Amino acid sequence: MNDNKKEKQIAALQNGTVIDHIPSNQLFKVVSLLGIEKLKTAVTIGYNLDSKKMGSKGILKIADRFFEQDEINRIALIAPMVKLNIIRDYEVVEKKLVQLPDELIGVVKCNNPKCISNNEPMKTRFKVIDKEMVTLKCEYCEMKTKKEDIVLF
Repeated sequence: MNDNKKEKQIAALQNGTVIDHIPSNQLFKVVSLLGIEKLKTAVTIGYNLDSKKMGSKGILKIADRFFEQDEINRIALIAPMVKLNIIRDYEVVEKKLVQLPDELIGVVKCNNPKCISNNEPMKTRFKVIDKEMVTLKCEYCEMKTKKEDIVLF
């Protein structure tokens, strides 16, 4: 088997976005976070693929869909080492870094049951107070939430 075929575990994408190096245990959270299941374009999901760096990884290939930077930055909540590639005519034309934004609106649920955001029809608002360790602070009740306690909508 030639080396080129060995490396390609999923077929090439003509135009669209490739989200690579997703930890396998976070893949379906990324799918949900980005609303991939609602898309009408072709989506390839690779799960538990071999990875030299990670052991196993997930990958998403989304045809004819290009995400805004703020959409992609949300991934950093659950998969901070993700690589994002923009593909046009089978070539990588742009690589984007996934970074946690300074503020998250309507993405994370507040863990405080008494928080107004859990009792009124409103979007949650969190400030990111520690990007490295992923710590969020609710703008309404000021409760802090660590990465392992984050609940996504």
